[in-house]
Amino acid sequence: MEATALLLTAALFGGMVLYSAGFAGFLFKVLPPDTAGSSLRRAFPVFYLLVIGFSGAAAVLVFPSDTVSAVTLALIAVTTAPTRQVLMPAINDAKDVGNKRRFGVLHGLSVLITLAHIGLAGWVLVRFL
Repeated sequence: MEATALLLTAALFGGMVLYSAGFAGFLFKVLPPDTAGSSLRRAFPVFYLLVIGFSGAAAVLVFPSDTVSAVTLALIAVTTAPTRQVLMPAINDAKDVGNKRRFGVLHGLSVLITLAHIGLAGWVLVRFL
């Protein structure tokens, strides 16, 4: 079970890094801004579900051997749910009405949350060593 937890955590970490540092930037580089934005709107809910699923499953699997890592992974899952359900729609609404200031603040918050999740997942990975 611990090996599966390790693989899920590694996939979580790698997926979050690739998505936030690679995929989003890539879309805006190769597509017109409106197309890139609408594509990200459709992709982000799936991204968040994967973060919730991978971190939640890894938390359950690692719990018997490492409670601290399990709680950390569960924290990622639990804090991703309101990010997906509340923050993401608020970001989209701010963009839709042209409220650049609100969009910037909310988007910045979502970036900070994702960076924190990446850092926490990386810390859990190091604990597997």
